Amino acid sequence: MTPAAAPFRLLAQNNAWANATLHRAVGTLPAGGFAAPAPGFFGSLKATLNHIWQVDLYYLDALESGGLGRSVYDQPELDDPTELARAQADVDARFIRFCFNLTAEALTETRQTARPEGMVQERVDALILHLAQHQVHHRGQAHVQLQTLGVAPPQLDEFFLDYDRAPTAQAYFDS
Repeated sequence: MTPAAAPFRLLAQNNAWANATLHRAVGTLPAGGFAAPAPGFFGSLKATLNHIWQVDLYYLDALESGGLGRSVYDQPELDDPTELARAQADVDARFIRFCFNLTAEALTETRQTARPEGMVQERVDALILHLAQHQVHHRGQAHVQLQTLGVAPPQLDEFFLDYDRAPTAQAYFDS
């Protein structure tokens, strides 16, 4: 891994840890809570977390030049929170691998993203930053949804600093 790629790998590792932490909290919801109405763009925790997963698939496919484009959205929502947590962990691991293999040159390359208006070229570094920001944005909504549904939302910002790094985050630095 080149020094220029190190921050992007950390972003991917942070995403994986934050998603795993959030999904562990989702696992403590009472029966029916996953699909229950909750405030936010998508109206339920199930819909919010499925949105995060599908958008991750979309951007990761673009980064990997996979060619699936918007067809990733044709997949049905996952109804089982355990299955969705596994699917999210799989895409998070792919994202980490992608970022681990980045070079300084690859960060400035472009990738095609399929938009309703047609194909658009975006830089790799911008796609990675956007994917990470998208996750943070919607995990914040999921945080509020968890609280609304009676589950204490987990702390999701104790990753980067040695001072207050969550013990569960350390495993992402050791791998």
